[in-house]
Amino acid sequence: MSLPDLVPPRQPAPDCALCPRLAAYRASNAAAHPDWFNAPVPPFGPTDARLLVVGLAPGVRGANRTGRPFTGDFAGDLLYETLSAEGLAAGTYAARPDDGFTLRGARIVNAVRCVPPENKPTPAEINTCRPFLIDELDGLSNVRVILALGKIAHDSVVRAFGQRLAAMPFAHGAVHALPEGRHLFDTYHCSRYNQNTRRLTPEMFRTVVAACAEAAR
Repeated sequence: MSLPDLVPPRQPAPDCALCPRLAAYRASNAAAHPDWFNAPVPPFGPTDARLLVVGLAPGVRGANRTGRPFTGDFAGDLLYETLSAEGLAAGTYAARPDDGFTLRGARIVNAVRCVPPENKPTPAEINTCRPFLIDELDGLSNVRVILALGKIAHDSVVRAFGQRLAAMPFAHGAVHALPEGRHLFDTYHCSRYNQNTRRLTPEMFRTVVAACAEAAR
């Protein structure tokens, strides 16, 4: 039975001030770009999804600008193209929140909801935002597969489940068994840097996403 949409997981307040440094950075972006979203970015996708993609944090000119995860930045191009190829999305991704693009059977959330300076949240900020990730995981009863985009997302998911990091080391292509019959898949983050340096190729990424899609069916 899928979770009713009437009871979505708890989200941070639009003016969340739990992380002073992130709140100050949001405020500076809002002053410079008042037409941007400039708030904690909510998840994207249906609450009855079987696959949950966990990213790191909003990009300053991506989700922090548009208000939708991975929308408007380089990483989103490969992510959404790959989800579409696996039948997990519908419509045409046009890098803006009003493009009509939707997810089917998948949902995306960030380990840290607010944009961090230089794309680097501190350990304290990651820990402070984790209760929202825990609520997300607890509230999405249909999720069987979790895809972590990078080590920070991986570590936050493992800790959200109360597991030991040493028992579940991050490695591209690794699969870890989680409580409640769920499984955690790892991939290098689809960032511009990883793609440009060929640490992550589109083929490598598609292989992991395809395995997630198959496991989530």
